[in-house]
Amino acid sequence: MGCGVKVQTEDPGKIGFAPASALEKETIICQRCFRLKHYNEVQDVDLTDDDFLKILNEIGKSDALIVMIVDIFDFNGSWLPGLHRFVGSNKVLLVGNKVDLLPKSVKHNKLIHWMKQEARELGLRAEEVFLVSAAKGLNIKETAAAIDNIRNGKDVYIVGCTNVGKSTFINRIIKEVTGEADVITTSHFPGTTLDIIEIPLDDEKAIIDTPGIINHHQMAHFVDKKDLKVITPKKEIKPKVFQLNEGQTLFFGGLARFDYVSGGRRSFVCYVSNDINIHRTKTENATELYEKHVGEMLTPPREEQLGSFPELVKQEFIIKDAKTDIVFSGLGWITVNEPGAKVVAYVPKGVQTLIRKSLI
Repeated sequence: MGCGVKVQTEDPGKIGFAPASALEKETIICQRCFRLKHYNEVQDVDLTDDDFLKILNEIGKSDALIVMIVDIFDFNGSWLPGLHRFVGSNKVLLVGNKVDLLPKSVKHNKLIHWMKQEARELGLRAEEVFLVSAAKGLNIKETAAAIDNIRNGKDVYIVGCTNVGKSTFINRIIKEVTGEADVITTSHFPGTTLDIIEIPLDDEKAIIDTPGIINHHQMAHFVDKKDLKVITPKKEIKPKVFQLNEGQTLFFGGLARFDYVSGGRRSFVCYVSNDINIHRTKTENATELYEKHVGEMLTPPREEQLGSFPELVKQEFIIKDAKTDIVFSGLGWITVNEPGAKVVAYVPKGVQTLIRKSLI
């Protein structure tokens, strides 16, 4: 079953529904998985945050290897904040997925070191860090071998928040080990895997795929499903460099705004999906421009979404260190190479912004 939920034929409104005729097929998947697979349609589900916490609690009680997957492009947004409390004495492998989206110039060893350090600061000691592209199959063989080696005859729990490519990763690993393709339903919509899916291993143990945990501060939860494709990069990001004077502003569609307040003329490097339109203007005109053009020139969000789209809230940062990223959770980041800049970041209320040591 593609999403881990028990198939039922009674109630079309509940999760796991499949028409009775589907039960005669060789591979049975529920209507929701079928729609995802064939039409890229997503149906909302009614699992709560408590359901996810219960699952994490189970992991804490078990004696297993935990593999946590993060999206390198959205490292902070896709981090599972409470995981270190549930790990117990279990070992954790950290897998950075979507490495193919970063510019080719990025040195992998440096990135692994960066991820280890960030994980430590977030309270998690990772046994090892691997960089993969589940979509392209990069480094899957090596990662699968390491998992098998480090698990030492134990079960393996795969955890991650929604949209990090967890099911794609597991499908790759299963294909690597058994030659079977697409056992689990995958999509670019948050929250596809609904319950625990166990994939048996040769030694009576299993790889256990858990539901993606919803991080409410990610940009993905604020955009229309059509616009997810715009903000989620599909191929290598081309950094865009802007020379800004004090008092200039950049808009990232209508989703985020960046004001450069002071620090002399300097360059800012933007790492966002290639499909996002970046618009430069004077800060003094920015508020008026946004009010007039959000939903048309500044999209996403689309016009029909404006009623439900949250207001943009601001956070000021003074950049004290060289090579600092200003991160817009789920959208990307802006790198500032020299210290001394004062900037203001605006994101939809509920989305996270932060500064960190430069990833690239």
